[in-house]
Amino acid sequence: MTQLPLVISFSNVKRDDVGLVGGKNASLGEMIGALGKKGVLVPPGFATTSDAFRDYLVANGLNKKITDQLDALAAGRASLTATGSAIRNLILEGAWPDATSEAILREYRALGQAAGGVDVPVAVRSSATAEDLPDASFAGQQETFLNVIGGDALLDACKRCYASLFTDRAISYRQMQGFAHDQVALSVGVQLMVRADTGGSGVMFSIDTESGFPDAVLINAAWGLGENVVQGAVDPDEYQVFTPFLEKPDLAPILEKRMGAKEIKMIHDRDGTPRNVATSKAERQSFVLSDEEILTLARQSKIIADHYGQPMDMEWARDGGTGTLYIVQARPETVQSRADVGTLKSYTVKDPGPAILTGLSVGSAAVAGRVSIIESAADIARFVDGSVLVTGTTDPDWVPIMKRAAAIVTDHGGRTSHAAIVSRELGLPAVVGCGNATHVLHDEQDVTVSCAGGEEGVVTEGISQIEVAEEALESLPETQTQVMLNLANPSAALRWWRLPVDGVGLARMEFVINGSVRVHPMALAHFERVSDPDVRAEIETLTAGYDSKPEYFVDHLARGLSRIAAFCYPKPVIVRMSDFKSNEYAELLGGRDFEPDEENPMIGFRGASRYYSDQYRDGFALECQAIARLRGRMGFDNVVVMIPFCRTPEEADHVLAVMAEHGLKRGRDGLQVYVMCEIPSNVLRAAEFAERFDGFSIGSNDLTQLTLGIDRDSDALAPLFREDDPAVLWMIERMIQEAHKVGSKAGFCGQAPSNDPDYAKRLVAFGIDSISVTPDSFVQVLRNVAAAEK
Repeated sequence: MTQLPLVISFSNVKRDDVGLVGGKNASLGEMIGALGKKGVLVPPGFATTSDAFRDYLVANGLNKKITDQLDALAAGRASLTATGSAIRNLILEGAWPDATSEAILREYRALGQAAGGVDVPVAVRSSATAEDLPDASFAGQQETFLNVIGGDALLDACKRCYASLFTDRAISYRQMQGFAHDQVALSVGVQLMVRADTGGSGVMFSIDTESGFPDAVLINAAWGLGENVVQGAVDPDEYQVFTPFLEKPDLAPILEKRMGAKEIKMIHDRDGTPRNVATSKAERQSFVLSDEEILTLARQSKIIADHYGQPMDMEWARDGGTGTLYIVQARPETVQSRADVGTLKSYTVKDPGPAILTGLSVGSAAVAGRVSIIESAADIARFVDGSVLVTGTTDPDWVPIMKRAAAIVTDHGGRTSHAAIVSRELGLPAVVGCGNATHVLHDEQDVTVSCAGGEEGVVTEGISQIEVAEEALESLPETQTQVMLNLANPSAALRWWRLPVDGVGLARMEFVINGSVRVHPMALAHFERVSDPDVRAEIETLTAGYDSKPEYFVDHLARGLSRIAAFCYPKPVIVRMSDFKSNEYAELLGGRDFEPDEENPMIGFRGASRYYSDQYRDGFALECQAIARLRGRMGFDNVVVMIPFCRTPEEADHVLAVMAEHGLKRGRDGLQVYVMCEIPSNVLRAAEFAERFDGFSIGSNDLTQLTLGIDRDSDALAPLFREDDPAVLWMIERMIQEAHKVGSKAGFCGQAPSNDPDYAKRLVAFGIDSISVTPDSFVQVLRNVAAAEK
């Protein structure tokens, strides 16, 4: 009936055989032939060809019958459900041509003999000839059958794969993509079964799926067979690995390890039928993969992506008997790899309704949506996903719903408030400090939130039309002055990889501690001193699985900071050691047992004074150990350490000595140490500070309040808080001059340059080396600096 093969071994299949064996099987054959010697393990097997599928249709007289059914669907004479069911039944009722069934059984026996068995278990997967293409992924449209044992069962599974070419979702997807049904054939892949039911399995991407960041592998893992992960039926573990360091065997660049609930796993029943069972408590509280296994999979992902020359979406499985990791599928990634990486967006609100509220603008976007008022963290569960979050103020407990909001509006807070900082990094528009938003707005009210008009953000009545304009990044100007980012939220860091930044001028460690660690470091170093039994129980839960409670802190902090260090590597990332005030430290789990009750925490026990004090010295030791791990074992030697609120040079000596005790000696392994310039003494004794530090970063918020004697959070004094006050500008200019006299660098981190083009001009005229701003302000600041340099 045909001269082409009906069945072909994977070892004889190449990546350009899509028309013969479909995208999935072509990829499996390619990896076996080209990548096996490079460490990529793929279970052996074979594939039926597209000619075998067409022969089956011809032998059973199905072509016209299928066409008639599809014509009836197209004409509206039949429903999708009825059409799909009728075609599948026609295929299932057909009989195998002798030549095809004999070829399948012959290859199955050969596969068993090679594996040392007879009726060996196999995985039977569908592979359509229009599947896994670079511009259209048909993944999940056809069926897979696992743990198929015996010739009769195999032939039945192959027939069911043929029928699955006409599932309702497959028919609809082909119509949407414009593929003619009669031009798509189906190949069946038969692979030696990996006993993942007693091991683990999951999905892996060679690119960050949210941001498109190309240097990170994302791995999901669950116990048992992989169907639960693919179908989203289980909350898996999630790991992320920085790929540029994978060729260095002494490094372990695992950016993230998040333990999923993994409440169920799919196993094989006694008759071989897959079924879900509950996982054990030990399984739920354990990572599926060890660090070495995570790195092994990441290396295989990189090998595969490099070979194909494009981002890839892969499935993997670990055999429970041997512990061997296999790649069982690989296809092109079709979302982020096709995104436009060269543009930025700007927003314009057309015909806005009457203004209801105004406040400080955070970000530059605009969003229309429905209001959801949440006045207390206790009511967070009432929040409606995708709505405009309206509240009095926010703290780290609110971050989970902030991530699900369309925009944020608050009664209180300024440009340095929690709501403002988190909104910027999440890319959400926010209007903060409105005064009475929770009183003026009401639940389910339609509003438009616009931060597209400059410093003042506005909330208007109704759903307005919003126009979005895109700008090519290649059109951005180049500057001699470095323009860097201020970052705090690791989960949002990778989204900014496309910006042509010169590094990170301020990474706020305390935000990572608050969001990722949650426990006061002294409560981990001295757990016996934690008095509240409920707090002790919560800390025990968080630290379960770690060899020690301090290790929990070091691990979480190092990994949290690593994502910030990764997105712009090898450019510098300046990490400020923790700068909580005592009242903020007290809010961490266990913190109240270790923190003093101060009348004025803003100028109290904060910054450098804590690091060498017996009250916090052991906590600071854990911070240092995390940085040492980040720079050493993880490989991020681009990290620069910065000390905040250092009042005197003598205090600097104490801090540097403590850092050296814990592996952070200035100058060793290229380590640079900066100091924040935020106290008048930093300016007045700049030459002495310069002897101890490699650079200065001017913190304009604290420097302004301490120069002018103004509480920056005081509503009554807000009009007097001006970063362009002559006294403040004198301090900044003097600081830059003194730093340059001794060859030190001077940077600026603050919002003023993006709000006021003249401020950027002043800083450039003063000779500033770098300006660090929030991501939403980056483009405007870059332009302001470029204009000032002309």
